[in-house]
Amino acid sequence: MDNRRRIFLRNSLGVMAAGCACAMCGGANARTLQYEFQATEIASRTWAVHGRNEYFSLENGGNIVNVAFVEVPEGVVVVDTGPSRRFGEQLLRLIGEKIPGKPILRVYNTHHHPDHFLGNQAFDQSLVAAPQKVIDNISSEGNAMADNMYRLLGDWMRGTEVTVPGKALDAQSEEVGGRQFSLFYLSGHTSADFVIRDDETGVLFSGDLAFLFRAPTTPHADITAWRSAIETLRVTDRDLILPGHGPSDGRGESLEQTLDYLDWLDGSLRESVSKGWSMNEAMKTPIPPRFRALDVVDTEFERSVVHLYQQLEDELMPSIQISQ
Repeated sequence: MDNRRRIFLRNSLGVMAAGCACAMCGGANARTLQYEFQATEIASRTWAVHGRNEYFSLENGGNIVNVAFVEVPEGVVVVDTGPSRRFGEQLLRLIGEKIPGKPILRVYNTHHHPDHFLGNQAFDQSLVAAPQKVIDNISSEGNAMADNMYRLLGDWMRGTEVTVPGKALDAQSEEVGGRQFSLFYLSGHTSADFVIRDDETGVLFSGDLAFLFRAPTTPHADITAWRSAIETLRVTDRDLILPGHGPSDGRGESLEQTLDYLDWLDGSLRESVSKGWSMNEAMKTPIPPRFRALDVVDTEFERSVVHLYQQLEDELMPSIQISQ
């Protein structure tokens, strides 16, 4: 989509959302939309802003993701920036309230899904960092993802444009403002998943390699690689995990729950393929009781069938050679 068409689409959708008077929109418009942030101190001078365990909607404005910020001796480090320019700007104001007078020194993007990086616009691009593969994914897919977010969130997205990280990372650790951070280059949830550990507090920022009390999303998933990444994080020294979605986790429950769900999902879909079921038939598979309490599990299971089924059919179904 060229830029003129993208701008027209975004402005049109913004007008439609602003004019909506339904209860879900709450009568909000571009002048009054506000995220209801609550910063929770999850470790010493480390705050998480927990999003809702929901799917994107006009009601939540895309506030479904966990982001974080850390006060270091010389400034502030931020992990992920949320789904929109508006989110990033309000996050930046919140940081200024909690840590007045200190500059932003580094902003990490954990992967290229839109709820994690579309707030980059509020920050100095030169300070936003990620592995080169994450940068490549944002560069190649970011505009399409932003367009979809405009369709889903309307006026919450007004003015949002893709801002690609300005610094590529490849070191195993980085010193930022007098604090050491360990950096992990993994994959599975996407083709490039970036995990950061604050070596002083032991907080592990896992991005979407870990979910807690919410069904995992799989639009770019490689389940075999995801399992391997979780195994790596299982043996990584840590005191606390901040998953991409769900509450802070001091027991590693997010890793265990995510792995258990992925094992069931993969096994269930493989069984459906082996039975010759269609996608629609596979979607009717009963979800085990231990996963029924996961938020949005029905929706995410159906989406996962769509995301993964064709690939599994290609892998498991024998090819038929038709002789001429």
